[in-house]
Amino acid sequence: MEQKLRAIYQERASQESTLGVMLIEKREKVSPNTDTFDAILLIITKENETPVFSKHYTDGEKKAAMHIVTEKQLKKWLLLGTNRKIVDWLFNGRIIFDRNEFMEKLIIELKEYPFAGRKIKMGLEYAKLIRRYLEGKMLFEEKNYLDAYRHVIESLHHLARLAVLENGLPPEVTVWSQVKKMEPSIYKLYEELVLSDESIDKRLELLFLASEFLIHSRTADGAQHIIEIMGQKKSWTIQELHEQEELKNYSSDLEVFIEYLVDKEIIFVEGVLTKSEGIFHRYYSVRSEN
Repeated sequence: MEQKLRAIYQERASQESTLGVMLIEKREKVSPNTDTFDAILLIITKENETPVFSKHYTDGEKKAAMHIVTEKQLKKWLLLGTNRKIVDWLFNGRIIFDRNEFMEKLIIELKEYPFAGRKIKMGLEYAKLIRRYLEGKMLFEEKNYLDAYRHVIESLHHLARLAVLENGLPPEVTVWSQVKKMEPSIYKLYEELVLSDESIDKRLELLFLASEFLIHSRTADGAQHIIEIMGQKKSWTIQELHEQEELKNYSSDLEVFIEYLVDKEIIFVEGVLTKSEGIFHRYYSVRSEN
């Protein structure tokens, strides 16, 4: 397949804006990692009209996909972890064009995994974990067990990804095989929820009891990023927090995360009187020792 794709990637490689080209070939008979395609051409460019541009090809027997991705989009995916298969592609693909060693340096950087990048990822995963966990608990208390189960499963996935990040590695598509080796207690919790013969309400009840400590013990690490950002100013309005460049990535999880940290006395609230008697603005701050 590579031979037949050569003309396509050579044309792209000749363009000045192209930083690197990688070929990812199917490793199994059915390969969701390559979206079931026999081959993926991943082309990274300095700039492009659209952040992601895709084309599909076939030679009559096999099929291939080409994805042209801007450097900015690629780094956003890697920062936020919103495209999990991209890490698999970078680690398992083969570089076939590399301008100024861009691809090679990127992969080395990913493997070394600088701590600054890990902190924001941990914050994002922890914020998502808190939202799913609290929503699941509320649904459980309302006896909506199936809906609670779905939220709890999602919260455990975020807890698993957080545990992998704590170990200094990027979470992969096969995150549970990573967690089984790194954090067997979390894996056991997941296994008991999914495989137990107990009734669903009993499984959920046991999970809420068991997971409380695992979540609470990770608060300091999960909150580190937002605390460092908030430490840059004496106090913040909620709008200022939403507009802060890095905190924008928390999106709809930001406010529930802040309220959780207020409850844990990690973030503090100051009331500032409004023009209406008895009504106060809420300003948020962290103490310098945080």
